[in-house]
Amino acid sequence: MIHFNQPPFAPKAFAYMQRAVEAHKICGDGEYTRLCSRWLEADTGAARALLTTSCTHALEMAALLCDIHPGDEVILPSFTFCSTADAFVMRGATCVFVDIRPDTMNLDETLVEQAVTPRTRAIAPVHYAGVGCEMDAILDIARRHNLYVVEDAAQAVGSRYKGRPLGTLGDFGTVSFHETKNFSMGEGGALLLRDESWIEPAEILREKGTNRSKFFRGQIDKYTWVDKGSSYLPSDLNAAYLWAQLEEAPALAAARMDSWNYYHAQLSELAARERIALPAIPAHCTHNAHMFYIKTRDLAERTALIAFLKQRGIQAVFHYVPLHSSPAGRKFGRFAGEDRFTTAESDRLVRLPLYNGLARADADAVVQGVYDFYAGR
Repeated sequence: MIHFNQPPFAPKAFAYMQRAVEAHKICGDGEYTRLCSRWLEADTGAARALLTTSCTHALEMAALLCDIHPGDEVILPSFTFCSTADAFVMRGATCVFVDIRPDTMNLDETLVEQAVTPRTRAIAPVHYAGVGCEMDAILDIARRHNLYVVEDAAQAVGSRYKGRPLGTLGDFGTVSFHETKNFSMGEGGALLLRDESWIEPAEILREKGTNRSKFFRGQIDKYTWVDKGSSYLPSDLNAAYLWAQLEEAPALAAARMDSWNYYHAQLSELAARERIALPAIPAHCTHNAHMFYIKTRDLAERTALIAFLKQRGIQAVFHYVPLHSSPAGRKFGRFAGEDRFTTAESDRLVRLPLYNGLARADADAVVQGVYDFYAGR
């Protein structure tokens, strides 16, 4: 069986986890949490990176920092995971879904402004497959309408837009370290803060509403409850698992990109014959090889391809069902304008197996399976 995903792992993880146990420090903000946070800050240039229990929780923190209230509206794509919407729905906001671009599957920046109303509070672009949205246009709209920008960069660790790290262009950025991501701590994520002014409010929010972070830095002699908050800290055991990968980040990223490039090169002939479409990467975007997908002609063909590959022991999968078509999407949101591409393009997309350590022989089997499917049609 060629699995769609295998969680990333670096051999030093066990030694680091044992070290955390022996130090009697396995709760949040231990040695490995700090190491991972500093790595993120160095890689992205963020004023502060706060490790969280999930990207979902990082999004919830961002919604709280944006002071989202019932009756507010947030603009986002429908083609995303429900967490992007949930963070704002939990605060009582209405989701205003905007159509996507058919090339990158990202929020169509040319449709955002017409979705703005007096109730709009924030824009939440999602960098699909680690490919950046057109952030210059989105940031310009946000600036002119006094809106927050919360980047859902769950899939985009290591990706760039015009040389700038994704997750650091908006007011807040969120990344994921789920087991399906390029780097993983099982479950986990991080909140990236662009401006230093947000550091103290975010630390208080993350530490159950206390100023405990200042206490640990020796800035105060005791800590106390000062504002609303929750517990968004991951265990240092999870961070130890992640740190082993971040230490090897360049090598792991290069190997993943090699697999992505191999798929692209091997399937280019089929794309040239217009049997499939390959991912589109704008020249000003640097992606991180988070996923490799192809697009079939339509939903029926995609269903047949997935079934064909499954018969060969290959797990290929579709991705998001558009949120606006779901029961919760209809309850908590509305679609602004016409759904020209969101549903049609999501129906065509097939994700191929891609993970750290994908064997070349397995990649060859996947490619051959795709060619054999189309040879019989």
